[in-house]
Amino acid sequence: MRIISGKFKNRKLFFPKNLKTRPLKDSVKESIFNILDHSKNIDIQIKNSKVLDLYSGSGSFGLESLSREASFVLFLEKDPEAKSNLKKNIEFFNVNKRVEVVEMDILQFFKKNSLKKKFNIIFLDPPYKDENYYEVIKKIREKNFFDKKHIFIVHREKNSDKRLSKYLNIIESRIYGRSEIFFGNFLI
Repeated sequence: MRIISGKFKNRKLFFPKNLKTRPLKDSVKESIFNILDHSKNIDIQIKNSKVLDLYSGSGSFGLESLSREASFVLFLEKDPEAKSNLKKNIEFFNVNKRVEVVEMDILQFFKKNSLKKKFNIIFLDPPYKDENYYEVIKKIREKNFFDKKHIFIVHREKNSDKRLSKYLNIIESRIYGRSEIFFGNFLI
């Protein structure tokens, strides 16, 4: 696992060696960022954006965003080993002032917290068996944690997600091996 482009290009990431955390493959991450940069259907600039990296693991997505000049990333990760690697990566890239790390169950976080920041890019990469992320999407909408100009990126197992379009306007989707990536937003 490495940073694909930007200020930290080709730097390797620390990541958990356990089976609880599924790393985001470099090829899939590169495709996601290419779509963000070049899709005519998505009008989001990574530069100066605020990123919400949910189920963040070692922080690969959020750190890639910072490498490409995002202004801020909020990482949410409850697994202690993943969080330990995330903190090592934050120190290694010296981005402490541009991030916040929360170690907590994501649903509990959204039930208990109100954020003043509004996010442009919201990345959800829950474990394939986790169905709670629908509730997370609902909470983000209820609490208005998204900027008027925003995009959700949801990483799921291919052909497993039949209900996502009930919660988001799906703009694009792509299949990579056993992964499916959805790009969507809230209709405002």
